[in-house]
Amino acid sequence: MILTANYVDIFKREIYPATIVVKNGKIASVTPTKEDVSSYILPGFIDAHIHIESSMLVPSEFARLAVGHGTVATVSDPHEIANVLGVKGVAYMLESAAQVPFKFHFGASPCVPATPFETSGAVLGVEEIKTLLQKEGINHLSEVMAFPSVIVGDEEILAKIAAAKEAGVPVDGHAPGLRGEDLQTYIDTGIETDHEASSYEEGKEKLERGMKIIIREGSAAKNFEALAPLIDAWYEKMMFCSDDRHPNDLAKEHINVLVVRAVAQGHDLFNVLQMACLNPVLHYGLDIGLLRVGDKADFIEVKDLDSFEVLRTVIDGEEVYANGVTRIARSEVEEVNHFEAELIESEDLLFHASCDELEVIQVIDHELFTKEKRYHLPQQGVFKADLSSDILKLSVLNRYEAGKKPAVAFVNGFGLKKGAIASSVAHDSHNIIAVGCDDEAMTKAINSVIASKGGVVATDGEKVLHLPLEVAGIMSSGDAFKVAEAYERVDRFAKEVLGSSLSDPFMTLSFMALLVIPELKLSDKGLFDGRAFHFVPVCHEA
Repeated sequence: MILTANYVDIFKREIYPATIVVKNGKIASVTPTKEDVSSYILPGFIDAHIHIESSMLVPSEFARLAVGHGTVATVSDPHEIANVLGVKGVAYMLESAAQVPFKFHFGASPCVPATPFETSGAVLGVEEIKTLLQKEGINHLSEVMAFPSVIVGDEEILAKIAAAKEAGVPVDGHAPGLRGEDLQTYIDTGIETDHEASSYEEGKEKLERGMKIIIREGSAAKNFEALAPLIDAWYEKMMFCSDDRHPNDLAKEHINVLVVRAVAQGHDLFNVLQMACLNPVLHYGLDIGLLRVGDKADFIEVKDLDSFEVLRTVIDGEEVYANGVTRIARSEVEEVNHFEAELIESEDLLFHASCDELEVIQVIDHELFTKEKRYHLPQQGVFKADLSSDILKLSVLNRYEAGKKPAVAFVNGFGLKKGAIASSVAHDSHNIIAVGCDDEAMTKAINSVIASKGGVVATDGEKVLHLPLEVAGIMSSGDAFKVAEAYERVDRFAKEVLGSSLSDPFMTLSFMALLVIPELKLSDKGLFDGRAFHFVPVCHEA
């Protein structure tokens, strides 16, 4: 392969026309030229923290979408499937990833389950973490979500961090809102990164204390605007990630959009490219070429340095995307699962209020954080919802054991005017979560998920739109482009027909069960306060 274009050298911070020769999958030469060229060649983009499972695609299908946006590699935490299937699930991700010419780098997930206050399908203890750290394709300890356990010196979580240090691999953090001495205690254990910072002040403090900050812009959590002002002063210690990105969003954009936005804001081009292309390679020790002679030929050709429209993506010298078409063929997808939940009756969702006030979860669009809100009951007795106040019922059902009853609470901020939505994507244990305006619609949505042993569902009470997720109840076995279209239809139905005001109602719903993100969340065992780290009652006396 021989290409002539403007060569973008991130190391020397210069751009000039050159002819690049690729032989045997590596950069054989870079020769300056006086030819008149218009396109630009630069190292490929890297997502520095992502859960592939949140795309609802297996790794081999994720790659087919990602390369169209110039992404050549990811640093991936497989804790979603690990919560369902344990070590077997991680092995599944590695096997799927190996089927395609894309550079996946997985971690060993130390928080499976994320907390002891929920039911998961598997547990990864210290020995399992040690075993995973020896596997080829596992190059770091994934996000240490149990930050309260770290701060109080829990022996098991500290042993997992110690195992990673002994193996000589980086340790990822997860510390939403953590500041001051507690933050320092967390960092002192050897945790090096954080992708949960959501304000300039929080990000700056973490950087000053020695952490590396990964700016997250996913389908639900969007922190770019808050953290971008840190770029020019701290670019050497920063990276970009999506964390969780749904298939319809991945079909449109990936890390490329953060590069475009950062450059458009006036941040130095080379600072931005260092974050998007270079820093993940250096921090995680990734085997990815950076467009130097002798490097593996992992690069992209873009139309210009404003839109960064991708013309070509090359990995190990193989053209995997060109002229608007992915060159990665579909691979055979094995369906694995762990799903025991049985159909429910609408009576299972009844809530008898014998109090004056309800503790309500208040959703914040574009954030994983929630607030607590008190709702004064007009009268005691059976309470379903108050659409005029946007107080809807929320439920989580254990999917790993038959015969269980759903936990019930209430939520504000979804904006549904009728019907219900439900999903078996519920971070991180992936039980069945639903929100709705009435018990009958919620029951229909939940039972539709159960019948297919996984999926995302939206119903107005009569019509049902359903995207089955046959792989572990969290990923589809289908073609990436068709899955993106199918999810778009369900998402649009939830907004346009059911009335949700959220930018991504299903992604937001999936995080209503993530107990390690304050303030209030719901597990299959009850309503949980993520600040005090204990269960709280739904009913209160005024």
